[in-house]
Amino acid sequence: MTYAHTDVFYINGAWVAPQAPASIDVINPATEQPFATLAMGSASDVDTAVAAAKAALPAWSQTSREDRLALITRILEIYKRRYEEFALAISTEMGAPICFSRDEQAAVGVSHLEAVADALKEIRFEETLSNGDTLMRGPVGVCGLITPWNWPINQIVLKVIPALAAGCTMVLKPSELTPLSAILYTEVLDEAGVPPGVFNMVHGEGPIVGAALSRHPDVAMMSFTGSTRGGVAVTQDSAPFVKKIALELGGKSPNLIFADADLETAVTGGVQFCMGNTGQSCDAPTRMLVERSVYDRAVEIAARACNAVTVGAPDVEGDHIGPLTSQMQFDKVQAMIRMAMDEGARLVAGGPGRPEGFETGYYTRPTVFADVTNDMRIAREEVFGPVLVMIPFDTEEEAIALANDTDYGLSSYLSSGDPARIRRVALRLEAGNVNVNGGYIAAGSPFGGYKQSGIGREGGLLGLEEFLETKAISAY
Repeated sequence: MTYAHTDVFYINGAWVAPQAPASIDVINPATEQPFATLAMGSASDVDTAVAAAKAALPAWSQTSREDRLALITRILEIYKRRYEEFALAISTEMGAPICFSRDEQAAVGVSHLEAVADALKEIRFEETLSNGDTLMRGPVGVCGLITPWNWPINQIVLKVIPALAAGCTMVLKPSELTPLSAILYTEVLDEAGVPPGVFNMVHGEGPIVGAALSRHPDVAMMSFTGSTRGGVAVTQDSAPFVKKIALELGGKSPNLIFADADLETAVTGGVQFCMGNTGQSCDAPTRMLVERSVYDRAVEIAARACNAVTVGAPDVEGDHIGPLTSQMQFDKVQAMIRMAMDEGARLVAGGPGRPEGFETGYYTRPTVFADVTNDMRIAREEVFGPVLVMIPFDTEEEAIALANDTDYGLSSYLSSGDPARIRRVALRLEAGNVNVNGGYIAAGSPFGGYKQSGIGREGGLLGLEEFLETKAISAY
């Protein structure tokens, strides 16, 4: 399959060539071979895109709720028509198996958009306070949006659609590792009739294009999803201008399993969730904390569940995991597995190297370590691969302490048969989300974290509010 528009950017309603020639190969992670060439931008391209967004802001910011809803509805209709193209693009560019790409990766482009549309219908842009003053909410202005490679459409939709709904204009810098889905989404926005300058896209590297956005004086807000290190860089670059910042960063999410849970279901589900998307999810439950009285049995179940996870090619239908997305990611995961073994963690499934039968491609073995202590690096650092660590605990207090003993606080998981305990523990977990007994938060619920997992929330009403400023007007 060939892809259009890889050699151009989208600025002011048109596909335009870069101001300086620069490009990189886009690599298929299953074959390690290039399949497209991507134009890379510069600070000058960012200047042009921001100028277009700034010029479009006065008119777009004054559009009605009904006009924005109509546009978002057209975007959804076109996206659904081109749905399979998105599934194929994501599968090719990041290695997600086609069934997972279709059922999960592309699917969130529908559910998250629908949730933002519902929020746009619900939100009150103007209301009277009990003291008689008027509260008004309006767009923050020109927004810089930086999205990652691991859930490319998920993050594009969670930034672009609420920014549109809020009346903002924007410049998107998608990951250069997964540009195809971003190009397709730009085509959808163009066909839907997004006015020129309201949405702009420039490809490029974070230290060049991302930094130029963060440092641009006409960009009022930066919304970034990626590593904590990247989030710190965006914050530092934005600080001199005191920009509004929204960050969705890393995680090392705990999965607390108590003895009164359905152990087989909880452990098996925890392993499967950790391995999903080849472990490349910021909220993956990578630390499984198990009550000691059932710990040995849980380790046996986890090993069995891990060994049942199959690895396969992205273009093959079926319930398996694919390769990691890049050589850099493969090297990092392999190094972390070996580090865990050196630290003394007990390997109970998987291990270093590629799975049998895979000599080419960034494939790695699903892996489980037991008898990990929370001071080991494998328990504290984000692996971003299909690697699970298991840690025993004796009491509820210890479980909560272990869960919260991390620099991160993005998500958490909890399994217990006691509703009172679920509520009690959930209230004390320092994480933006608590997923209970195999459930997962629905589209429209706020997503984001505590501590080094970020600032702000994405999704639904709170995600829309991130792109708004609030003003109070005295009674008159």
